[in-house]
Amino acid sequence: MASLLRQIVAGPRQKHSETGLDLCYVTDNIIATSGPSSTYPQRAYRNPTDALVRFLDYKHDTEWAIWEFRAEGTGYPDSEVYGRIRHYPWPDHHPPPFALVPHIMASMRDWLKGPDTKPGRVVVVHCKAGKGRSGTAACSYLISEEGWTVEDALFRFTTRRMRSGFGAGVSIPSQLRWIRYVDRWTKHQKLYVERQIEVLEVHAWGLRDGVKVAVEGYIDEGRTIKNFHTFNRYEQIIVDGNKENLTSPTSPTTSASSHLLPISDSKIQAAEIQRTASGSHETGGNAVIFRPAQPIILPTNDISIDLERRNKATYGWTMVTSVAHVWFNTFFEGCGPENHGDATKDGVFEIAWDAMDGIKGSARKGTRALDRLAVVWRTVDRRSSDGKPELPQIITEPKEGEPVPETKAADWKSVQHSNVASVGKDLGLRTESPASVDVSKASSLRSSGSSPQQSEEDHLLGFKTRGPSGEEHVSHDVGGEGQSTVIDPRPDLGMPKVKSPESIADAEESTKMKDVGLGNVASVVGEMQKSRIDDVGDGRTGQELETSREHVPGQILKEHER
Repeated sequence: MASLLRQIVAGPRQKHSETGLDLCYVTDNIIATSGPSSTYPQRAYRNPTDALVRFLDYKHDTEWAIWEFRAEGTGYPDSEVYGRIRHYPWPDHHPPPFALVPHIMASMRDWLKGPDTKPGRVVVVHCKAGKGRSGTAACSYLISEEGWTVEDALFRFTTRRMRSGFGAGVSIPSQLRWIRYVDRWTKHQKLYVERQIEVLEVHAWGLRDGVKVAVEGYIDEGRTIKNFHTFNRYEQIIVDGNKENLTSPTSPTTSASSHLLPISDSKIQAAEIQRTASGSHETGGNAVIFRPAQPIILPTNDISIDLERRNKATYGWTMVTSVAHVWFNTFFEGCGPENHGDATKDGVFEIAWDAMDGIKGSARKGTRALDRLAVVWRTVDRRSSDGKPELPQIITEPKEGEPVPETKAADWKSVQHSNVASVGKDLGLRTESPASVDVSKASSLRSSGSSPQQSEEDHLLGFKTRGPSGEEHVSHDVGGEGQSTVIDPRPDLGMPKVKSPESIADAEESTKMKDVGLGNVASVVGEMQKSRIDDVGDGRTGQELETSREHVPGQILKEHER
């Protein structure tokens, strides 16, 4: 049963030919794997933690350590991996707070290149799927510590982690933007300056009706995404029904052109403009300026603009038809690396709709919410509790031998109860929330019955396993030529035993599956059968996957029934 569950979840991913573990060697000293689990029901369809540990012990003895990036929790206690783990968590489908990057890179470098390093030492990176967050960290290390180009690092991760035809290993636009930030950081003395940022305005071209625009950022060392402000209808200034009449701002000073309303008058007058605006502009949308009534101050350079479009339904329901967001970092957008850390004090970030991040790491965003947006920002001096100005926080990569800060880990048990803000957003019918009825023409939403775990495995399609030299499967031949010996996943203290590939996956769970109960197993299968294959990280549609030669949905079940 456990073997069948893992096949259903894996879909077209290639599993380890003998142990069934979902992992690959990006290089001979970097392993990427999906997040293991020690609890049910996840253990039934993920890498069992003890099986992964046995594999690493057998292949690398004590010369391995884990770097995990799961803000939703690891799914296993540190003790099950001998405490040989480093925690740098951030939310799924998002780039890391850039302040974490120097510490992640330094800790991986010290482990692989420190004075006590031994041959065969490896770094094991994992998030949930071992794709977006793991790929961002792995590629960043190759660029910053091994001298790889951005293109070579991304290509290597894709060829080692993904099956042909299932897209790139790192595919989320904001994560790709961060990898290019890392390249610039590496080329300019690895200097980063953290600053407080004020969002002055958000300009939107071709804005459709019912679009919620929110400003978000990181708190809690990057473990949590906070909504700092959601623009309401009184903060929207419709410039003209013709979207071309709003020119792109070049700086905060030029953005406040003569047609804009003073902040003090904007609430009443903008509401009047919106009431008189014609609905005939829906095809192309409106040119709109969002200007907050109160300052929006974010604690770091990392800024996210989150969009959600809702159409009014009936009986207290609304329909979400668009979901998208984008992350950018003002230190890099202000050319900080190229100016020896002295980034510009203000600026404008601009992006088109098609270049924004989609739902759960995919390219799918629903119907078009706008054509293009620009974010006008400026720095704000930090002040102490007594009101005195503070110097900006300068962050450098710790040198070899220097202590490297580590982030506090998320509760490993919370993986089953994750409630990260943007992770579970999707299209579909939702209930109204009276608390923010003034957001737009439709009320704000909260999910009705949907759960971040409901489609937990949707984006896992297309992965494969690779050995240190790039071979399709990780081999561990210890029994002589032509004989393959694998680690017995059962918790005994004996030597590795020779097992047939067909029996490994079932044997490793045979004693523990009895405790799950047939009812729970049936519910797990039911949830996974409801998972949509159109949430793949590279954005391939369900129709494309159904016609793909690599995978036919339901084929595994049909073969099993035979």
